[in-house]
Amino acid sequence: MSLFITSLNSGSNGNCYYVGNDQEAILVDVGISCRETEKRMTRLGLSMQKVKAIFVSHEHSDHIRGIPVLAKKYQLPVYITPGTLMHLSGVDHFKVHHLSAFQTVVIGDLEVTSFPKMHDASEPHSFIVSCRNVKVGVFTDLGIVCDQLIRYFSQCHAAFLEANYDDDMLDKGGYPYYLKQRIRGGKGHLSNKQALGLFTTHRPPHMTHLLLSHLSKNNNDPKLVEDLFTNCADGINIIVASRHEETPVYYISSTVVQHEPLGQLGLSF
Repeated sequence: MSLFITSLNSGSNGNCYYVGNDQEAILVDVGISCRETEKRMTRLGLSMQKVKAIFVSHEHSDHIRGIPVLAKKYQLPVYITPGTLMHLSGVDHFKVHHLSAFQTVVIGDLEVTSFPKMHDASEPHSFIVSCRNVKVGVFTDLGIVCDQLIRYFSQCHAAFLEANYDDDMLDKGGYPYYLKQRIRGGKGHLSNKQALGLFTTHRPPHMTHLLLSHLSKNNNDPKLVEDLFTNCADGINIIVASRHEETPVYYISSTVVQHEPLGQLGLSF
């Protein structure tokens, strides 16, 4: 069985990632409005009726802003750690399911496993979504490349991976010193260099797609990032997720190498 993935938005203005199969799907974070989530999914030909749950990585507003309205409208369960839940209001208590580290949640044929990450939040977690033998990782807001991230990244057929900032742009930019230190500290964000190191050293031979995510508006450049990773891609499809619009939907399979977005192939889903 295969997975379909897209970034509905990625950046400090809002994050929302879709992973699903033919029957069901989940959203990781909803940091854009319910209306905008619906609009972008409609443009992609994706149905909200297939979305069965929302998984929350951490409590920062660019990851949770749209959850209360979307969850209420579609009666979606919200999987969230207790520490993160303390910062989220407006979600019906009976729809909340507590997450714990390394827990695997089964949603139809999907299996979603959470694991801790280093970020300046209460109980931040990353996720890997599996369907049979196909695995997709959602790895953003990462302070460091830890052993757990390496372990799960090296299993993925596709991944959303943070490449937040360019070192030179951050150094020369107008952010105050304390903010620069927060970003590059062990609980901030991954730089292009750190993400590239993970990619070149630990990518598995079966990886087909890498969606570079959560790029800084002020301290990074999409073309710079795309060129940096494409030069080392060795056939892997490199996509830079936008902070302004959705990406195409990509088809991820364990047996078929599919390098074109479905929209370009004329397929429906």
